[in-house]
Formats: sequence, C-alpha cells, structure tokens
Amino acid sequence: MVKPDFPITTERLVLRPFTIDDLDAVHAWQSLSEVARYLYWSARTREESRVALEAKIAVPWPTAVGESFTLAVQRRDTDEVIGEVHVEWLHEEWRQGEFGFVFHPGHGGRGFATEAAGVALRLGFTNLGLHRIIGRCDGRNTPSIKLMERLGMRKEAHFRHNDIFKGEWGEELIYALLEDELP
Repeated sequence: MVKPDFPITTERLVLRPFTIDDLDAVHAWQSLSEVARYLYWSARTREESRVALEAKIAVPWPTAVGESFTLAVQRRDTDEVIGEVHVEWLHEEWRQGEFGFVFHPGHGGRGFATEAAGVALRLGFTNLGLHRIIGRCDGRNTPSIKLMERLGMRKEAHFRHNDIFKGEWGEELIYALLEDELP
C-alpha cells in the first residue's frame, strides 16, 4: 500500500483529504433529503454533518482492514467542494474493497462524479493493491447505476427485498470491477 501524494488533480477536479473547513460544503449536500434518499442516514443537521466530517478526517488513508479513505471532490474552476468519493478496504487476503460516492445534485449531469469515481477506483487498485472493488446501490437509484456502468463495472447481483430500508423492502444491486478491467 502506497499513500498517494495529495492533492490529485484531474482536468476539472481536485481530490484531496477533507478538512474541517469543508463543513459548509458537506452539510450543503448532507442536509438534502434527495441526497439521503438512498443512503442509510436521513438528511443531517449541521452537527450530524460535523460528526460525519470528523470521522472522514480521522482516517486520511487506510492502514487496516475496515478502514477507508474519503476524498473531497473540488471543482478547479470554482474551488467548490461538490462531493466525495471513498474506498473501503474490506479483506486483506482476497484484496477486496468497496467504493462509493456522494455528490451535491446541483453539480450533476456534467461528468464530475464519473471523473472523480474513476480516480477513486484507480487509487483502490494501484495504491491500496486491491484486486476487486464492488459498488452497491439501491435498485431504484438510476444515477448511481448509470455511473457504475459508465465506469465499466458489471452488475453481479440483484437482491430483492433483502432488507427493510427506511420503512420498506429494499432492493440492492452489486456492481464490481477487477484490477485488470480498469479502463
């Protein structure tokens, strides 16, 4: 495992560890019910966003199974923090991980999430040494499904009524990508 040098710059984005100064931006999307709709938490108060942000800051790079890195995604043209990507280290021997992403809907439809998620996947394979990375989402979350498919991930499972999610039966999709499949 090799921790990358941050920040990581793409054509339109800067990916970097979060700082407490990002609280307003994080709360701007975490407070939206439309963002929390398919997540295991509800729209957050400012204090709940602060606690969640502090947890992201506490582990800047994983050193043990169960830890993850979470990066702020910042637009280069405006310096706005518009979302986050993360990769969790799930299993050492089998070199498994899981990635995810959350973005402010006001910046959707422009490819920012695809650009940032591609970086997260590359970091998972190259810097964490993972062999397989999965992504999970609610079966109704069309934007997340389309994003994972754009990244070259394949749908491996569709679990119907596998849990009670926010008071109703949930459907979960599992997508995956292997290290030699990374575009």
